[in-house]
Amino acid sequence: MNTNILIIGGTGKTGRRVVEQLQKKGIEPRIGSRDASPSFDWHNKDTWVGALDGIEKMYVTYYPDLAVPGAKEAISSLTYLAKELGVKKMVLLSGKGEIEAEACENIVMNSGIDYTIVRASWFNQNWSESFFLEPVISGEVALPMSDVLIPFVDVNDIAEVAATVLLDDTYNGQIVEVTGPELITFKDIIKIISKTSQRNLNFNEITLEQYIEGMRKMHMPNDVVWLIEYLFSHVLTNPKNQQVVHDVERILGRKAKTFLEYAEETAKTGTWNQSEMNMSK
Repeated sequence: MNTNILIIGGTGKTGRRVVEQLQKKGIEPRIGSRDASPSFDWHNKDTWVGALDGIEKMYVTYYPDLAVPGAKEAISSLTYLAKELGVKKMVLLSGKGEIEAEACENIVMNSGIDYTIVRASWFNQNWSESFFLEPVISGEVALPMSDVLIPFVDVNDIAEVAATVLLDDTYNGQIVEVTGPELITFKDIIKIISKTSQRNLNFNEITLEQYIEGMRKMHMPNDVVWLIEYLFSHVLTNPKNQQVVHDVERILGRKAKTFLEYAEETAKTGTWNQSEMNMSK
């Protein structure tokens, strides 16, 4: 059992896939989550020492995002402890174009621990495993800023890159930017999901204020509402985020997955046809 690698967020969207990538290589990492043993809870520092005991390398994701209030303090405390306990390397998942996330990056970069920063664009899987899924299932998708170009990236590509740089020290000291291979708008995405899932999805352009109010009415957690408002108002329109970067191809030796490829795979699972399945029961 190789338990000298810790995956914080090891049951989350990227973390569980990083675990799978390592397992394919015969490595059994330690899972950093509240339900794991030893447990890791961002909100309970008493759990951190046990989770980091004997760890040499770690992959770190902060939920829901490095931009949220409190993230910088948590990353600072964790990084200090990691160094004290002898952790040799950290791979931090960050977000492209987020000033607050870059503050967290700097903490890791200046810690004296070897590091690789993985800066990701918006996830394809937000449409199948996160906050965009419910509107897709309902058939009514209402979003602001429908014409903004975004290089959506597949989470499986992120995880494969993260696992690679975690194990390969030639990437130490680098900031790796992971994007998809194309710029795509929300309108484009709804057309692709409609086609691949063989459903008629209605897309409605709304204001950011209307979108935030809708999330509050759905009783979404305050930190998630804050994050979505921040991402739409500050990150989505950042010119840094409207660029395709080819680090996935550079590191993995293959092209990044397109949104269409992701949509075709997801459509086969029936994830987007749940409303039809429910109606047929």
